[in-house]
Amino acid sequence: MACNVRVQAKAENEGGCMEKVLAMILAGGRGRRMDILCHERPKPALPFAGRFRIIDFSLSNCAHSEINSVVVLADYQGASMANYLRRWCFTNASPDSFHILQPKSGYYIATADAVYQNLDFLHRYGAEVVLILAGDHVYRMDYRKMLAFHKQVKADVTMGVVSVPIEQAHRFGVATIDAKGKVLDFVEKPRIPRGNLASMGIYVFNRRVLLERLIEDAAQPDSTHDFGYTIIPGMVNRDKVFAYKFDGYWQDIGTIDAYYEANMGLTRQPPLFNLDGAWPILTEKNDLLLPRESQTGTVKNSFVGPSCVVKGHVENSILSPDVRVDDQAVVRDSVLMAGAHVGTHSMVEYCILDEGVSIGELCYIGVGTTPMPAKGDVTVLGKDVTVPPCTVISRNCRILPHTRPTDFITNAIPGCYRFASPSTSLYSALAKEKG
Repeated sequence: MACNVRVQAKAENEGGCMEKVLAMILAGGRGRRMDILCHERPKPALPFAGRFRIIDFSLSNCAHSEINSVVVLADYQGASMANYLRRWCFTNASPDSFHILQPKSGYYIATADAVYQNLDFLHRYGAEVVLILAGDHVYRMDYRKMLAFHKQVKADVTMGVVSVPIEQAHRFGVATIDAKGKVLDFVEKPRIPRGNLASMGIYVFNRRVLLERLIEDAAQPDSTHDFGYTIIPGMVNRDKVFAYKFDGYWQDIGTIDAYYEANMGLTRQPPLFNLDGAWPILTEKNDLLLPRESQTGTVKNSFVGPSCVVKGHVENSILSPDVRVDDQAVVRDSVLMAGAHVGTHSMVEYCILDEGVSIGELCYIGVGTTPMPAKGDVTVLGKDVTVPPCTVISRNCRILPHTRPTDFITNAIPGCYRFASPSTSLYSALAKEKG
C-alpha cells in the first residue's frame, strides 16, 4: 500500500545534497512488556500525550528531515496499524512515497528479519543509504545531521546513541567508542554495562553492506536475526561502525512504567519534552470540538484533548479526546485514553485507563497507603473495562480488557492483582499464567 507524506518544514540539507535515502520504520512488535495495553494494539499505535500515537514521532521526524521515501514494516495487529497509517497519510499528503509492508512468511522473527523479508523492495528501490528506525520511541531528531555524520566518517553503519543513567544502561544496547566515534565494542542489554552510551535503535546503513550482512545472517540457523543482538556486534570488528551522539530528549516506550513516566513528564513545569515549537508532531486529522470545563470543573498542569468534558478536578494528567470527568470526581497523576469516563465522586490516582474505560460513582482507583507510589505501582485498566459503583482498586493492579461489572466478585481489589472477566479469552490465558 502506498500513500504520500507532506513535508511541514523546509530547511537546507545538512552537509549538502543528501544521497537517495530510504527510511524503514520497524512497527511490528507486540510489546509484551506493555502487558494489557498492547493486547489489542501494536505498541507504535499507543496513544501519547492525549492526541498523538507513538509512531507519529518517527513519521514526523522523517517528514521534517525531508526524507520522503518511507516504509513501515507492520506485523502484530497489522491491519489496525495500516488503518491508522492510511489516516495519517491522508492528513499529511504530498507527492512523496510511503509504503506499508507486512511479513511474507508468517511473522517477523526480529528486527533484522523484518528488513530481510523485504530485500526485494530494497533491491527495487535502489537507495544508496537505508535509515532504520524504531516506531516506539518519543523524540525529535533531524536525521539529516546523522546522515551527514555517516557520510563524513565514511561509515558502513552508523548507530544513534544517547547517554542514559548508568543504573538504566542494562535495559539497552551499550556501545564503547573512541574519540572519533568509532564503535570498539557493543553488547545488547549487558548484565553489567561497561558504559552508559545506549543505542537508540536508529541505524544508517550503506545499502550494499546491509544487504550482505542480512543475507549472511539469514543463513545462520542459530542467529537471533536481530540488529542489536547479532548484526551490529558482528560488524564491530569487521566493518566501519560509528556512533552518532544525540543530545536531545529521547524515550524508549518499552514498558508500562516508561510509558507512564513519559506522559507524566509532559505535565511537569517545565515539561521534560515540549510538544510545541517549529518541529510539530504530525498526526491524523481530528475535527473534534475543543475541551469544555463546567463552572465547577478545574484543570491544573494537564493535557486535555478535544471534546473532553471536565466537571470535576483534573491535575497533572493526560486526557485523550472524549474523556468525561463528572461532578466532584478527581483525576490526578493519570493517563486517560479516548472515551474514558470517571463517575461522580470517584477518584482516580496514578492510573492508566485505556480506551472506553468507565468508572462508576463513588469509586477509588489507584488507592495506596503512602502519598506517593513506588516505582511500578501504576494501576492499569484495560480497554472497555466497566467498574461498578463503590469499588476500590488499589495500586499496582491490572484489570484486563472487557471486564464487566458482573465480573467483579468483590468491591475491593488488592494491590499486585490481575483480574480478568471469565467471559474473555484473556481469562483462560491468565488462569494458565497463575497455574
